[in-house]
Amino acid sequence: MNRITRRSFLRQAAIGTTALGLAPRSWSAAAGANGDLRVAVVGFGGRGGSHIGAFSKMAGVRLVGLCDCDQKILGSAVKSLAGKGITVKTYTDYRKLLEDREVDVISCATPNHWHSLNVVWACQAGKDVYIEKPISHNVWEGRKAVEAARKYNRIVQAGTQSRSSRTGIAAAVEWVRAGNLGKIKVSRGLCYKRRDTIGKVDGPQPIPPEIDYDLWCGPALKLPLMRKRLHYDWHWVWNTGNGDLGNQGIHEMDVARWFLGVAELSPRILAVGGRLGYVDDGQTYNTMVIYHDYPGAPLIFEVRGLPDKKGSKNMDKYRGAGIGIVIECEGGHVTVPSYTAAAAYDKDGKEIKKWSGAEDHYANFIKAVRSRKITDLYADVLEGHLSSALCHTGNISCRLGAAKSPGEIKEALRADPAMAEAYGRMVEHLAANEVDVAKDKLRLGVPLRMDPKTETFLGNPDASAMLARDYRAPFVVPEKV
Repeated sequence: MNRITRRSFLRQAAIGTTALGLAPRSWSAAAGANGDLRVAVVGFGGRGGSHIGAFSKMAGVRLVGLCDCDQKILGSAVKSLAGKGITVKTYTDYRKLLEDREVDVISCATPNHWHSLNVVWACQAGKDVYIEKPISHNVWEGRKAVEAARKYNRIVQAGTQSRSSRTGIAAAVEWVRAGNLGKIKVSRGLCYKRRDTIGKVDGPQPIPPEIDYDLWCGPALKLPLMRKRLHYDWHWVWNTGNGDLGNQGIHEMDVARWFLGVAELSPRILAVGGRLGYVDDGQTYNTMVIYHDYPGAPLIFEVRGLPDKKGSKNMDKYRGAGIGIVIECEGGHVTVPSYTAAAAYDKDGKEIKKWSGAEDHYANFIKAVRSRKITDLYADVLEGHLSSALCHTGNISCRLGAAKSPGEIKEALRADPAMAEAYGRMVEHLAANEVDVAKDKLRLGVPLRMDPKTETFLGNPDASAMLARDYRAPFVVPEKV
């Protein structure tokens, strides 16, 4: 295997646009700025289908290309578009697409491990980018995506659609930050989303013949397939995914940070979690509590993949939200139960104000592509990076931890009452699913300290090593973008 570590990479010449045979555009305006913008969609076995649907119907935009390393998925999409009278160029190799000067915009919904490289290479090729969440697989490469966007004057929108809820969530954020409920005590993100077992295999599985597995792996290690499904279940393996914390949870993490008004990573992180309720080929945690100790108020995030009780089809709720956000303040709370709405309640639980409404997130991106103003974006790549990185640092804390008894965990959390309360509710949730944490122990994460300015951990080399990854040449996120 031709692998390249970040350390060895730094001793080599930076891989830049010359490695791709590309030359970045010297102008700052988008090609087609006075006419149709030409869009190509990359990766559409799942979420990318909505990208195709949005851009194929948008005024002033032409869908001109599709790229996927799965020939079956690619062929199906081409056939579907042909039935609507739309003809597109096709690519299996992303690098070939980037060489096409008749493409102005790249819209990506590839697996997480490709996201930052998608952005960096596209920016170097002079193309604007809509990138799905999370915008990175690790903290370091997310910052490189931001640097590439700025260096090449590209417009890069993160796929955190709640940011486009302007009369809904944005209005609630402004109202809370104006002090209408007093000081924020806790900003709480919730990802209570059912995730069933992915099963267990007894050996390497065959790669479907229609898939170019080398391209699919890209920056990740090219490992044997040790699960039933290649597609989607990559979320639950560390080599390619970030668990539901970095899948669904990134949306709620982003809004929870938005309410706090913080534009940097948290200085202290602690997580508790585990993969409980079944034994399968997944590695990531289906049950977690993460504590981000911001100076003004903590951001606490909760992940639950099991139902409200054993055998149920329902999920838990916390103050009216299951997949949402709850902002707990001195004078009441605000619940955000969806991508487009919010409601405020006084200390007695009486509703006192509500908000709703959202704009089209894709259309907002296209507006910014035309104006060339980053300030027109509702979810600039920097916002996507910061919220993605909060997911990554939470995972790092838990991964570096160890299985502990309930008593040991309770003692470790005693200094943080809000974290201890969330942990207590998590234990009750697991008990309702017949999980005995005295037997199937949770992992107590390692407390981590971070310098938010440099986005580096302090005094923990093991944690620092997990801020980046080993890249597989030639799919390398460069040190100098």
